[in-house]
Amino acid sequence: MARREKTLATFGGFDIDRITLVAAGSIAVAGAVLALKYVAYRMTGSVALYSDALESIVNLVTAVAALFAIRVSSLPADKNHPFGHHKAEYFSAVLEGVLIVVAALLIFREALGALLAPRTLEGGVVGLAYNGAATVLNAVWSWFLITHGRQWRSPALVADGWHLFTDVLTSVGVLGGLTLAMLTGITILDPLLACAVGLYILWSGYRIAASSMSGLMDEAVGSDIERRIREAIRQAGEGALQAHEIRTRRAARATFIEFHLVVPGSMTVEEAHRICDRLEIALEDEIEGSDVVIHVEPEHKAVSKGAVKL
Repeated sequence: MARREKTLATFGGFDIDRITLVAAGSIAVAGAVLALKYVAYRMTGSVALYSDALESIVNLVTAVAALFAIRVSSLPADKNHPFGHHKAEYFSAVLEGVLIVVAALLIFREALGALLAPRTLEGGVVGLAYNGAATVLNAVWSWFLITHGRQWRSPALVADGWHLFTDVLTSVGVLGGLTLAMLTGITILDPLLACAVGLYILWSGYRIAASSMSGLMDEAVGSDIERRIREAIRQAGEGALQAHEIRTRRAARATFIEFHLVVPGSMTVEEAHRICDRLEIALEDEIEGSDVVIHVEPEHKAVSKGAVKL
């Protein structure tokens, strides 16, 4: 069966694991970044910095949604959800993609107003310094989320990390463009940069939502993980004849593995059961969070193609 995350602490009756703790940390980071970017916008009046701050509001909202989704996904299986609640994280990632699109549309509206009525930028150096500090904080946290989200197999953390990374890229572009605008006095660069930010996060929102939808549609594991599954079966399946019809699907941190195991017709149920136990342990050790179902068949059910020979 899929293993749950190790509990690190208990607060208010709820178990807190490492993924939940990191998700809560994202809320704090998003709040700090939003505050820094808002100060930068208020000091300069830049519509490009406004767009950067607006995206940080989305970051904060989605960080809260990610925490809620992670809490739900960590709940054990029950009568109404016998396969667990793992897919709750995908809904968070889809929501994040949708909110990014909404933020892009708001940015376009503000940029259009600035194009029609250009604004004078003020408080440049200090305002850009505040935005730069927020960018550095985002960069460090996005790297942490992507790295550990992949390691812990949490799509909500990975999606949040990539979203923050796009925020970092756009912030770097905004800082460079605004520096140029202040040095040259070409104020139209400000709304043009905001439009560029809007287009970029519009694309990132689509990419995040599309990636999450594949998880909701029970997409199979990648070729590398499939190779590891087949190799684990080959090494632990001694005594059986072959394994075929190997099927997989991903649901956040859980990987569901099903296959047919062909054994000699003379083998007892107890002997076949011991092989199945050995296979389940081997797969759970090789693929963290795996949930294995094995269907035992007699030797006349063997197939000639696509099977793992044992």
